[in-house]
Amino acid sequence: MRHGTTSIGDALREFMNKSRLKPRLTEVRIQENWENIMGKTIARYTQSVQLIERKLIITTSVAPLKQELTYSKDKIIKLVNEMLGENVVKEVMIR
Repeated sequence: MRHGTTSIGDALREFMNKSRLKPRLTEVRIQENWENIMGKTIARYTQSVQLIERKLIITTSVAPLKQELTYSKDKIIKLVNEMLGENVVKEVMIR
């Protein structure tokens, strides 16, 4: 690379980090990888996964799953942040 030039990949990363689109794209990455993160059974009974202001909101109508997810909040935060490669999720809410 010449002095003062940037690769396209670096330029796109910098743009995304400064963009208002980043939280939405992060949410989509979580949704697309939810089955890999939590497993097929949990993914099957999860209606939605949303990321709002660093809170991961998981919606399910299955009472035993709600209870299990409530006990696993710290683990969910750790798994999602590891998948993303950065500390994005600070809190988990189960609905």
